[in-house]
Amino acid sequence: MTNLAAAIVNQARTRPGLRIGTVDDQLDLAEVVALAAGRAAQLLDELQPGRRVALVAPTSTDYVVTWLACLLAGTPVALVNPTYPDELLDRMLAPLAPDLVLGGAEVAQARAAGRADPSTLPGLDADRFAVASYMHTSGTTGPPKFCAQTHDYFARMASAMAGALDLSPEDRVLAPLPLFHINPMGYGIITALLTGADALTVAKFSASGFWPTVVDERIGVLVLHAPPVEILKKATTAADADGHQVRTMFYADGAFLRRFGVPAAVSGYGSTEAGGVTHLRRWSAGDDIPADASRHGGPGRADIDWRVNEHGTIFVREREHAALFDGYVTPDGLDSARDADGWFDTGDLGRADGDDYLVFLERGAESIRVKGEFVPIPYVENHLAAVEGIADHAIWKRKGALVDEEVVLYAVADPLPVQQLRDRIAALPAFMRPVAVARVVALPRDAAAGKVQRRLLAERPVLDWVELT
Repeated sequence: MTNLAAAIVNQARTRPGLRIGTVDDQLDLAEVVALAAGRAAQLLDELQPGRRVALVAPTSTDYVVTWLACLLAGTPVALVNPTYPDELLDRMLAPLAPDLVLGGAEVAQARAAGRADPSTLPGLDADRFAVASYMHTSGTTGPPKFCAQTHDYFARMASAMAGALDLSPEDRVLAPLPLFHINPMGYGIITALLTGADALTVAKFSASGFWPTVVDERIGVLVLHAPPVEILKKATTAADADGHQVRTMFYADGAFLRRFGVPAAVSGYGSTEAGGVTHLRRWSAGDDIPADASRHGGPGRADIDWRVNEHGTIFVREREHAALFDGYVTPDGLDSARDADGWFDTGDLGRADGDDYLVFLERGAESIRVKGEFVPIPYVENHLAAVEGIADHAIWKRKGALVDEEVVLYAVADPLPVQQLRDRIAALPAFMRPVAVARVVALPRDAAAGKVQRRLLAERPVLDWVELT
């Protein structure tokens, strides 16, 4: 493969009728390519190939067209969560310094330029090791950053995922998640397109609409992650899924497979930095699937070395260039984030089971993720500092009902200004909002630097708990 743009254009020539987009706004792949070529020509009127674009918009078919237009124009594209507040978004984008930011209004114009021939567009000649995308991390190895991912990075990831799923051109893939994540964009859309399978998503995940969509669209392969799997187990029944044709899925969960009659699933370990996915394990419904199957990374990819050190930290290293990300974006260029021997510290904890089998245990860094989203701790704490009557405060996490993490606020106050907190919290994006407040006498702080020792917060005696939801 030369690059993503060329591979997708070639796919459109050989399989023009492939379906792509949201389930309620599907287009033939040939149509998507033609529209993306028209939009790419417009982009090239505003900036030169190689200049960076930030795509800040919700999932839609026009989002997919715009993303492909950036590839065809040869403009590396950053995929950004559109729910972030403007001030936080500005700080996030500062190191990237994009030449163009495309928001919802601009994405909605994706088809306005009409159709064009992609054959002369510069993106078709992009080097396979050129950066195709900048994807934001969840901050597991420190503050969140943009990861530079090459065309070849995605090709390797797609090959590994397609092999694990046993994906074929006859498949219809549904990845009903926001496309700025590695799961839906990488495992779902890109893997399906490079394999020659239909690549579908939804504008917004809905438990009640999930199984009717799967049945009506004859979906054979699902790409999910933990929160929607748990939501579906709680909110839907086997009868709701009656008549589905799903044969395999990503995110292995034994209870899900048994309840809904899905015959196979894939678990894995990886990240936006670590090749999208570095370890993969296939399960059949008849296997003795452990309760923690999703944490079983399984065997490592052939193009990646890995090890777990004496402290349980997972390290990975590429055997071939582009198996991992190129580095983190900084104002001074890319930081490869490798040591002298090429090892990348994932910040995750795990254990080796045999010679080539990884089990992921937990995130090692002080970070909070809600439904896969990084919660910017300083931003939330600064936002809540405006509430009068709180002498000291910090946010941390607790395990949620859907195996995800929930944000909890620890506050020093007497009395606790509950209504003021509710009002202030309501102004935050939903995934950043504390769901409960614990009133404590004092926060655990480092004696030297005064930094909150977050991992000790759960051990603090709590005077009062106030649930906010």
